[in-house]
Amino acid sequence: MSDLAYNKTERHEDLPPPASEVGVFGWLRHNFFSTWYNSIGTLVVLYLFYLMVPATLDWVLFSAVWDATSNQDCRFEGAGACWGFIDARLNLFWYGFYDIENYWRPSLVGLMLLVFAVPVLFEKIPAKLVGGVTGVFGLGWAVWAFGGLGQVASLNLPVTIGLLAFIGLITAGVFLRSPRSVCAIAIVGVFPWVSVSLLYGPVNVESLQSGLGIAVYAILFLAGGGFGYWSSKRLDALGAFLGYLVAYFVAVIVFLSWGFGLTIQPTNTFGGLMLTLVLATVAIGVSLPLGIILALGRRADNMPAVQMLCIGFIELVRAVPLITILFMAQFMLPLFLPEGVNFDNVVRALVGVSLFASAYMAEVVRGGLQAIPKGQFEAAESLGLNYFLKMRLIVLPQALKIVIPGIVSTFIGLFKDTSLVSIIGLMDLLLIAKSSVTDSKWLGLEHEAYFFIALVYFVFCFGMSRYSIYLEGKLHTGHKR
Repeated sequence: MSDLAYNKTERHEDLPPPASEVGVFGWLRHNFFSTWYNSIGTLVVLYLFYLMVPATLDWVLFSAVWDATSNQDCRFEGAGACWGFIDARLNLFWYGFYDIENYWRPSLVGLMLLVFAVPVLFEKIPAKLVGGVTGVFGLGWAVWAFGGLGQVASLNLPVTIGLLAFIGLITAGVFLRSPRSVCAIAIVGVFPWVSVSLLYGPVNVESLQSGLGIAVYAILFLAGGGFGYWSSKRLDALGAFLGYLVAYFVAVIVFLSWGFGLTIQPTNTFGGLMLTLVLATVAIGVSLPLGIILALGRRADNMPAVQMLCIGFIELVRAVPLITILFMAQFMLPLFLPEGVNFDNVVRALVGVSLFASAYMAEVVRGGLQAIPKGQFEAAESLGLNYFLKMRLIVLPQALKIVIPGIVSTFIGLFKDTSLVSIIGLMDLLLIAKSSVTDSKWLGLEHEAYFFIALVYFVFCFGMSRYSIYLEGKLHTGHKR
């Protein structure tokens, strides 16, 4: 064969792939009908879907009763789910027994958390958001100013927004060049005190004038200033420290100590989704840093006393179920407190759930630390970094990135485990549902209540799962295989 004939034979155009290998048919063939047993499994699943999905949709949507005043309105031939029951008890599911005239307080706390958390969780949020948040706070401040200071005696929503505006303007004015720092500072330093004051009410500052109270104040102020110093990468360190200290001082004094007319809302009125979110948010916020400290302490071979203390705490807590921890926090914790010092049930549950989650978080973080090659530690030491810089700049960022799935899985489990507080009498979302279906007006509607509860839990847990996937992709630097 001549070279010309050879070239003509080899240089033909590529033929298009067969229709059965591309498009919808190709995808179905490769994923559902690739083998004979895969095809049988697909047909069985489709048949089960045929039996279940139409009936479920008919019960949930098409034949559902959306307006009802009692269970009698839903008991007729062909009636589906009685969603009128959920609508009638919706406030109870959301807020528990919180005073109806104060519903705006937990709603405002949730809105604040959402506004400040989104820029921290998602890096691509534009810097204009900080200006928008500051503008909203400024508008509230203007409403308060035009309304007159005399309204302080009876605090309402506009006055509260005005007070938040004062703190927001101070914080944003100092950290405006770093939008993520503004939101991070607001969440870590200001938001906890604001939320305590809004949800509960003013705390008697005289009860904090003991040595323990002064120590707690000192630690919080030092931690707040240190966080401001560390997070402000583009600003003068002293200015950041002083600016955050001022905002933190205003938040503590204004909201925690004075209250400005907020009425006390006892924690025994907390319930429903509000209580579930309070328990989960606080426990998640405490368990991650405490778990990191415990994991580092467990690997501190040069400090045997600290290592033994951390190992003892982790193994002891992980050796018992959460319900035991809750009973211990409910009945044993008061025995270890000084005379005259007492915590209510919600605080005890927060302590128990946070400590329990911290022990499991410590093991997750320890797995990430053990996955870091020894050469990374040696490289950090060769640069002259001390222990804290080595961990903060080199080791922990890599370790936490590796164990993101484990961390989020622990958070999801913790969010669902908050339903166990019903054992100690706290009216969480699940116990509210149980008590609702025992009402004589709504007897026999357990399916609707538990379906609604399952949907709520699914939304939050699925959201955390998807954010975990987003974070893994964002931080992926070749460590995954």
